[in-house]
Amino acid sequence: MARPSRPSGSAPRFDDATPTTVVLVRHGETAMTVSRGYSGSSEPGPSLTEHGRAQAADAAELVCRVGHDLWGDIPFPTELICSPMVRTQETAGIIGERLGLTARVEEGVKEADFGAWQGLTSEQIEARWPGQLEPWHTRADLRPEGGESIADVGVRVGASLDALLDAGTDRTVVVVSHAVAIRAALGVTMGAQPGSWSQLRVAPASVSIIRLFHDRRHEIAVVGVPSEGWRRV
Repeated sequence: MARPSRPSGSAPRFDDATPTTVVLVRHGETAMTVSRGYSGSSEPGPSLTEHGRAQAADAAELVCRVGHDLWGDIPFPTELICSPMVRTQETAGIIGERLGLTARVEEGVKEADFGAWQGLTSEQIEARWPGQLEPWHTRADLRPEGGESIADVGVRVGASLDALLDAGTDRTVVVVSHAVAIRAALGVTMGAQPGSWSQLRVAPASVSIIRLFHDRRHEIAVVGVPSEGWRRV
């Protein structure tokens, strides 16, 4: 069935190329989200909190409306992937149950490896490694001991996006990932410098949508839509 024409405000195109659409969903709340600790990919946990599971259910409802009564020019999701962390697999399980899809684990969309900073708050990191945290975000090439820079995450996530595009267009893939990784996906799509990616707000269980074209004139359709309140009563 033909999709509706590109709506007003879409990124201008001068051809009839079809994209691969990627719906990026951040996992729901965990105990580390609440404590504001740096929770990376070097540890599998933690799990979602009860509130985080409710957030994931809200995100599932929002994603299920893609291609129906929301963003009608976008195909309904037919694939679901997630990072290997417990929190993303749990979130993807809730979304998959709503969509009728089974999640596939993809290493490339895991969170940044924070190395020696794992589990620490920003205050604790600053106390132990004075002056390093800000340039990690704003310069983006600094690596914590044993960890990744933001630019490193961009290379890894960008390769995963390229693979999704190469696998075929005119389809929608839901990717359940993490704050830094989703910022990287948005930044790579926009062609922005890695040092600016931390300016993007990616709340727990929020939804962003990107559309990938082979000529690399990609489109960012949605950034950080909160999922709470989308469930129908």
